[in-house]
Amino acid sequence: MAETEQQQPEPAATEASELLRPTLITGGKTPADVTRDICAPMEGRPTALWWGALSISLTALLAGVVAVTYQIAMGIGTWGLNRTVGWAFDITNFVFWVGIGHAGTLISAVLFLFRQKWRTSVNRSAEAMTLFAVVCAGLFPVIHMGRPWLAFWMAPYPNTRGSLWINFKSPLLWDVFAISTYLLISAVFWYIGLIPDLATIRDRSKPGWRKSLAGIFSLGWVGSARTWHRYETVYMLLAGLATPLVFSVHTIVSMDFATAIIPGWHTTIFPPYFVAGAIFSGLAMVLTLMIIARKVMQLENYITVLHIETMCKLMLSMGCIVGLAYGTEFFIAAFSGNPYEQFVFLNRAAGPFSWAYWTMVSCNVMIPQLLWFRPLRRNIAFVFLISIVVNIGMWFERFVIIVTSLHRDFLPSSWADYTPTIIEITTLIGSFGLFFSCFLLFCRFLPTIAMAEVKGVLKNPRRAAKQDSSKGDAA
Repeated sequence: MAETEQQQPEPAATEASELLRPTLITGGKTPADVTRDICAPMEGRPTALWWGALSISLTALLAGVVAVTYQIAMGIGTWGLNRTVGWAFDITNFVFWVGIGHAGTLISAVLFLFRQKWRTSVNRSAEAMTLFAVVCAGLFPVIHMGRPWLAFWMAPYPNTRGSLWINFKSPLLWDVFAISTYLLISAVFWYIGLIPDLATIRDRSKPGWRKSLAGIFSLGWVGSARTWHRYETVYMLLAGLATPLVFSVHTIVSMDFATAIIPGWHTTIFPPYFVAGAIFSGLAMVLTLMIIARKVMQLENYITVLHIETMCKLMLSMGCIVGLAYGTEFFIAAFSGNPYEQFVFLNRAAGPFSWAYWTMVSCNVMIPQLLWFRPLRRNIAFVFLISIVVNIGMWFERFVIIVTSLHRDFLPSSWADYTPTIIEITTLIGSFGLFFSCFLLFCRFLPTIAMAEVKGVLKNPRRAAKQDSSKGDAA
């Protein structure tokens, strides 16, 4: 009996360990407070700010639909492409949107396996962002086909066309399988995480369509110990499946370029370089969306400065890896002694598109170095600005890789410039309209934050209040 009593921690020691842990959710919230706060945007009427944002995004989406309809009716000649630059705006946008989708799986699956509890406030929105970004990415290769009504030819199914089968050796086909698998696993992972919260919505809703739909999709959730055990087992398995996809999907996307013989593309650095860049841009987009949602939906107690600062550290680390990749490319080109490889990188830095290259370097390498300073990482307005700058820089990275490697090839007689047309620019704007429209509708009809997971990281309200008071006394 005495030995048992000695093994149990004293209340003072337990309280001290609680005080040492960072407070992830501020305001001394109880589980009931979490449910009420997160369900409030779904149960009340939309704010004027939400309607305004949705109107702008739907207008952009409509403009994109008009542009895509026109280019399908008239042909790909409405783009600024030529015989030298056969890939440009659409493939740039494809790689950009696939990269945006990587942070969702990183935050949800990888950080879950590493037991990073701070992810609980941002993983739900990041997962939804992944789905919307991958949908936006998938549209561009279909449009680029020129005849999107024949897109089903990419599926390996028994057909009556004789020996006409898809080329399984093509990296473009690897993209189809990799991204469709990524979308499927991410959607299932997102939905499984939603089930406990859908049951909460079902129990809170009045009889009607919302209660009926929540009842169907919550799969009869009762919250018993057996139910939670099976839920956690499935969630762990899906996290284990999704983690390799974070690294494999953009690695396969990089093979579109690395398996070519074009100088500037034919390089072994592309797989890790593309993965780091994808996570970098994805984290920046998550920060952009979370800072907006934090203010508009009054979630300051759930998406705290600690969450934003931690994501800034992740983004800074990825930015340093991207900067190292930029330097490695130039070093290998110079060290190789290949005049064509050396010319490509000299042309990037000092050629007609040097403005795009230095915009990329400034946005992705130089400006993010300011995140080394803690006061700047904790400045919400500054972080919001940095997140937008990084996404601009990452779009230019894909543009630089594609266009500057193509517009001046081996023969000077075939050199050509590239200028995007208004149709291409409007299509890009339309993809942003689709992305933000989907995200705004998600915020309106589904819980933006995982209620069940956030409740698991709440502190004892009395101890949290004592911690806050002790910090106030120290200040």
